[in-house]
Amino acid sequence: MAHLFIDGQWVSPQVPASAEVLNPFDASVLAAVDEAGPADAARAVAAARAAFDSSPWPATPVRERTALLDRIAGLLVRDRAEIARLETLDTGKTLTESLQDVDDVVAVFRYYADLAGQQAGRLVDTGNPAVVSRIVTEPVGVCVLITPWNYPLLQISWKLAPALAAGNTVVIKPSEVTPMTTIRLVELAAEAGVPRGVVNLVTGSGRTVGAALVEDPLVDLVSFTGGLDTGRSILRAAAATVKKVAVELGGKNPNIVFADTDLETVVDNALTAVFLHSGQVCSAGARLIVEDPVHDAVVDLLAQRAERIVLGNGLQPGTESGPLVSAAQRERTERYVAGALAEGARLAAGGRRPGDPELKAGFFYRPTVLADCTAAMTVVREETFGPILTVERFTTEAEAVALGNDTDFGLAGAVWTGDTARAERVARALRAGTVWINDFGPYVPQAEWGGFKRSGNGRELGPTGLAEYQEIKHIWQNTAPAPAGWFAR
Repeated sequence: MAHLFIDGQWVSPQVPASAEVLNPFDASVLAAVDEAGPADAARAVAAARAAFDSSPWPATPVRERTALLDRIAGLLVRDRAEIARLETLDTGKTLTESLQDVDDVVAVFRYYADLAGQQAGRLVDTGNPAVVSRIVTEPVGVCVLITPWNYPLLQISWKLAPALAAGNTVVIKPSEVTPMTTIRLVELAAEAGVPRGVVNLVTGSGRTVGAALVEDPLVDLVSFTGGLDTGRSILRAAAATVKKVAVELGGKNPNIVFADTDLETVVDNALTAVFLHSGQVCSAGARLIVEDPVHDAVVDLLAQRAERIVLGNGLQPGTESGPLVSAAQRERTERYVAGALAEGARLAAGGRRPGDPELKAGFFYRPTVLADCTAAMTVVREETFGPILTVERFTTEAEAVALGNDTDFGLAGAVWTGDTARAERVARALRAGTVWINDFGPYVPQAEWGGFKRSGNGRELGPTGLAEYQEIKHIWQNTAPAPAGWFAR
C-alpha cells in the first residue's frame, strides 16, 4: 500500500522511493516504506492549508471535534493487541511496554476530548459597563508534527490530540526508523471520519521531507521531539517565517538518593528508570547521584540486579528488556562506554554485547553500570540514549543539588529521601520540568511535560499542551458607541 496520506487519500511519492524498516530483534525487514520528497511535503502542507482556510473544520463545534477524538480512542481500544504488537516489532521494546503505551495514548485522546469541551474563554472587567471584553481561543493553523523513534505512537498522540481538539490541521512526519504505528494511527483517524485534508502524513528522512516541512511558509507551527542538534536546526529554519515552535530535546536526568531511604526500593526503581526500553527514553534516570554512606552498597546491588536482567524478543513473556533500535544506536552506546572507561569510570556491570546466540542478529547490549563517575565525564554530560547508568557520589544536600543542576539539560529528575522537608527543598531547587519524589517515571495526561534549559521550550500534555495549539484573541465590543471627541471638529 501507499504510505503517504495527503488530502484524504493514500498516495505514493511523486518520485518513487522507499526505505526498509527493520525489526531490532533480528534485523529482519518489517516493511519497505515510501520515502517522500520536498514536492510531497509541499502537497501535504497545501492540503492542510486548504482544509484550514476553506473547509468548515476550524469552526466545527467543539463537541464534534471531541467526538472525533473519542472515536479514535475507541478504535485504539479495539485494535490494542495488534497495535502493541506492531510497536514492539518496530521499536524492540517489550510487549508489556507497548500495551501500556497504547493505553496511555487512549488516555491522552480522551483527556483532550474532555478538556476541549470545557473551554469557554473569559470576560475581562474593563470598568466600563458599555464594553463587553472577551478573551477567546482560536486554532493556530497548519501544524507540522515531527516525532522521534523511541516512542512513536505515544509521542504523536501528545501532539495530534491537542492539535485536533483545538481545530488545527496537521502534517505528521514520523521518524523513518519507526514509522509503522504512526501509519496505523492515521488509518484509524481516517476510519474515525477525520475530514479531508485535516490530517496528513508524509514518511521519509528529516533531512529532506522534514526540512521542507519546517521551511514551508504556509506552516504556522512546528512541534518537534528529538535530538538537540536537530532541534537547533528547526529553530533556525523556523525563524525565517516566525513560526511558532515547540521543541522537546531530551535530557540528562539526575536521580538523587539520600541515605535515609530503603535501598532495595531505590535500586529497583533506579533500574527501571534507566533500563526501561534499553535506556532509549528522554527522561531516563541515567545519572544516579548517591549519598556517600550508602554509595558502595547501592552500586553493588545495582551491579547484581543489572547482570540478571533478561534480554530477548519483546514479544516473548519472559523478556525484561529488548534491543536497541538500530546497529548505529548500539555502536553509539559502545563508544560512550569505551570513552567512560578511558576517562576513569569503573565498569560494575554490563559493558558488552550478550553472548546468547539467539540474540546475535539483533541490536542487543547488556545493561551497563559505570561507577566512580564524575560530572566532568562525557558519558555523564551527554545524552547517551542507551542502557548506561552512571553513578556519582555526594556528601551534602547542597552538593547533591549542585550536581543535579550541573547539566545543560533540564527535563526531569528525582529525589529519594525519608525527610519530607528535604525532599521539598531539593525538588524545588532542581531546574527541571518534572521532579519526582520517592518515585521515577510516571506521568498523567493532566500534568504538563517539558523541560528547562536545552531540554527545549513549550509544554506538552495538561492544559498548557492544548494552549500550545491555540492563539489568544481579545474581542472588545462597545455596546454604546459615541464620538471620541479627541480632536476638534
